[in-house]
Amino acid sequence: MKWGVLILALAISGCATVSDINQTLPTLNVISGKKPQEYAKCVSDKLADSRGQLQIEPHKDGMRVIVPQKLSAGPTAVFDIEERSSGSSIKLHESMSNVPMRPGDIRKAAEDCISG
Repeated sequence: MKWGVLILALAISGCATVSDINQTLPTLNVISGKKPQEYAKCVSDKLADSRGQLQIEPHKDGMRVIVPQKLSAGPTAVFDIEERSSGSSIKLHESMSNVPMRPGDIRKAAEDCISG
């Protein structure tokens, strides 16, 4: 039964867009001493093996990092990284934020890149 729910959640999340994902509550909301470009590069490097090429683009006063799903081309998470005077503020939005068994590689990369 648990596998059925997980597969159903993965199938439904395949339809999410960046706009849809950004409307969910952030699963991580932190401040880092790193500048937005430095934090985006760190996340990109950490997720390169498990997620492939991330899309990094300028956004407001910082950067936006769009993380692709593992099995399809659509996005699964969005990092909004805004510049602050002493680093950056980071918000992570995930498409499966209400699924307790979601992959943990994105959150781990986000947390590992906070300090440094």
